Amino acid sequence: MSLSVRFAAQCAARQLRASTRASSSLLVQKRFESTAAPAANPKISAIVDQISTLTLLETSELVSSLKSRLNIPDLPVGGFAAAAPAAAPAAAPAEEEEAAPAAAEKTLFTLKLEKFDAAAKPKVIKEVKNLLGLSLVESKKFVESAPKVMKESVPKEDAEKIVAAMKELGATVTMD
Repeated sequence: MSLSVRFAAQCAARQLRASTRASSSLLVQKRFESTAAPAANPKISAIVDQISTLTLLETSELVSSLKSRLNIPDLPVGGFAAAAPAAAPAAAPAEEEEAAPAAAEKTLFTLKLEKFDAAAKPKVIKEVKNLLGLSLVESKKFVESAPKVMKESVPKEDAEKIVAAMKELGATVTMD
């Protein structure tokens, strides 16, 4: 009799596992359906479908062409933290350039760290850390890889202040 009880227990366990698998697959399917965003606009859903079939290189080309068409600037080396202060001054001169394209004087500059005195290296690293919002390690690597572009699209007044401050520390920064 113990053999038949064991057989019955094994059969019950198989049935329980099979029913659990079926219910879990239904649960996964329901979860998938619940997280899928409803297609409000068929035009947008068609674009999303097309983008999802692109390769990584094609996606990169798409992003760069959208940035150029929509005038979206690239983020600087520091990421979002460094982009916030740089984004506000960059927006105002862009509007000025559209309003008066015939302006002969250059208003935005690119700052490039050309070289620095070896004795002033710690001070230059600290200043780069403060200017770009980088960590100390990233600032050290940045300074050691000079010549390198520090900031882009910097207004003239800010650029002159940065150049003067870096010159006092013993670094050579050029405005292009």
